[in-house]
Amino acid sequence: MRLADVIAVLDELYPPALAESWDSVGLISGDPDQPVRHVHLALDPTAQTVAEAIASGADLLLTHHPLLLRGASQIPSTTSKGQILRAAIKNDLALFNAHTNADRARDGVNDALADAVGLRDTTPLVPANELRLEKIVTFVPHDDASKVIDALADAGAGAIGDYSRCAFLGTGVGTFTPGEAANPAIGERGRAEEVPETRVEMVLEPRRRTAVIEALRAAHPYEEPAFDLLAMVPLPTDQGLGRVGELATPMTLRTFTAHLAGALPAAPVGIRAAGDPDREIRRVAVLGGSGDSHLADAARARVDAYVTADLRHHPASEHLADGGPALVDAGHWATESTWLPLVARILTERLGPDLQTSVSEICTDPWTVRA
Repeated sequence: MRLADVIAVLDELYPPALAESWDSVGLISGDPDQPVRHVHLALDPTAQTVAEAIASGADLLLTHHPLLLRGASQIPSTTSKGQILRAAIKNDLALFNAHTNADRARDGVNDALADAVGLRDTTPLVPANELRLEKIVTFVPHDDASKVIDALADAGAGAIGDYSRCAFLGTGVGTFTPGEAANPAIGERGRAEEVPETRVEMVLEPRRRTAVIEALRAAHPYEEPAFDLLAMVPLPTDQGLGRVGELATPMTLRTFTAHLAGALPAAPVGIRAAGDPDREIRRVAVLGGSGDSHLADAARARVDAYVTADLRHHPASEHLADGGPALVDAGHWATESTWLPLVARILTERLGPDLQTSVSEICTDPWTVRA
């Protein structure tokens, strides 16, 4: 299959529109038309994981973290990022990442973490903005309606849940008078025309607006196709940052911390907890990666414990002093790498057994020594 086929599945699973405005997600390097037989997955695009992907014969390295988050105007091979990019390009290894879009989406980082922790009936800790859709409405001669619908669907319109090419059709009469400089597909210059037409309505995501309008103009038989673009009332969504759920069996914070040590991938940094060791833990919030900016959200969720990473001394101390839930810092790499086997399995299910997947065995947590 082509790299573009894999990207289409990844963008469906983890829509780029869910990413933070500051984030960098999607194809970092590679040709969308290049063949892909083997996808290697890692949390970070480091020299080690790129070398591991190349040695495995992979065509694509899929990571959570981006290589060029802040952007760059120069990437010489004298820098670490330049060396990574050079090695990937020399070996036809495409690089792709899904970052904060995979944090928010279902079957993403936080669902994988919640499953590893053992949480049931989860909901987002910080719900994403409601899903926004638009509707395009156009008017086509009856015989051309199917062709236009196909073109709009190929550009991303008409997707509703597990259904594609969804459209509503109505009939009516369109009227127009071609000007002297016009080149009408139907009718004559200067003469009023009435044409039986089909009204076509299809929904689309705002990010697909340009592609859909271009497809409409290319497929429509009229020189100047008429269309309306309508904003729709946002729809509720169950996507968002973090997850909140309950354990099947409550346990003390001391036991819960030990439980996490066995449930999450092992890293040298280990797992640390803050709070009364004998506090009962039943309702839990999780957020993979850096999470101390959401301490207030965890407190508002009325959980007994908040599992995340990269917690700082003063915010954690003040949070506990104000009566907030117990805190568990399980490490950035450990809380996010639980996603890798999940997305590997989904890719195989969606794209078939001919696509080989492998998950990195390298712990890319920068903290490597603990005394």
